[in-house]
Amino acid sequence: MKFHEFGDKKSPHILLIHGGGSSWWNYLRQARILSHKYYVILPTLNGHGEEYQKDYISTEDSAQEILNYVRQNCGGKLFAVGGVSLGGQIAMELLSLDSDIAEKAIIDGSLCIPQPRLARSCNLLVSLFGKLMFSKSACKLQLSIMNKIYPQLAYPDEIKNYFIEDLPRTPIKTLVTIYKTYMGNYKLKNRISKSKAQALYIYGEKELNCVKESARFFQKLHPNTILYEAKGYNHSYLSAYLPQEWIDLVVPFLENND
Repeated sequence: MKFHEFGDKKSPHILLIHGGGSSWWNYLRQARILSHKYYVILPTLNGHGEEYQKDYISTEDSAQEILNYVRQNCGGKLFAVGGVSLGGQIAMELLSLDSDIAEKAIIDGSLCIPQPRLARSCNLLVSLFGKLMFSKSACKLQLSIMNKIYPQLAYPDEIKNYFIEDLPRTPIKTLVTIYKTYMGNYKLKNRISKSKAQALYIYGEKELNCVKESARFFQKLHPNTILYEAKGYNHSYLSAYLPQEWIDLVVPFLENND
């Protein structure tokens, strides 16, 4: 696992974890804005991006590796931890492992109730067509379609270049393991109720129902949680495609001490 860092290390620390199949650059635009006031850490999960040759194992394994990093490099505490999709699930696990690790948490569209049927369907799809779906030409086509049909969601050139470089080299076994562990196996631990962090749980209005159910389940076990439905949006839109909207939502949450 590799960690990319932005800002003054003396500032409050924020760690943001990308989703499956993406990489550290998922939160790059947010990190540059936040780094004027915070020290922002963006990990690249094993099996992704420049760490594509390392095996991705599980949510729990990733959370433990990040926890070790925080203890060795951040005095064992963060001001905030967050993530999108798989990254948000890893953030939940971090909060479960250490009740004092963060004051704030930002979760975006993350499952915490097992969905074994969905996992099997996704694994069948990626096993049969993954190499085609994540080829360089398919990635370029996806970006071209996004530019034409959803220009408001289009990546800037810098992120496009990272996208085209990193997605095609993501091993199929990484995706298979993610679907099995993130979708099929992971269930939020009861000890999340001991976490002292205030949480903001974001989900899109057009998300799958299982994501919305996960949001409600998280709030049930961790009552100090604000649920936010992003109207008109689908999975991970704020974190992945609309960084300024994410900033406009998250910064007031970070600055609110109530």
